[in-house]
Amino acid sequence: MKNYAILVLLALGMMFNVTAMTVSNTVEIEAVMNTVDEYVKIKSNQLTPPVIDEILKQYPTSKLGAAYKNDKGEFKLVMVLKSGTRRIVYIDQHGNWINKK
Repeated sequence: MKNYAILVLLALGMMFNVTAMTVSNTVEIEAVMNTVDEYVKIKSNQLTPPVIDEILKQYPTSKLGAAYKNDKGEFKLVMVLKSGTRRIVYIDQHGNWINKK
């Protein structure tokens, strides 16, 4: 009889532990999602002329892999370098480079 009581207590303890872990993980994910800027994928023809000029100056041998824009007018560009590696760079609509980590 004592074995059954211990087994029931262990089962209840594990259920509460799993529930507590699930709630804490959910809170962490929500906090991360709120701090991320919302970038929407755009076509390359939607880039402004100053942005295009700066890309050609800084990355003359690279290709544009993807372009994204947020509501502040900032662009997130995925550049495919000549070596095949990808680099994510940020630039505003006036052609000024932005340092983001």
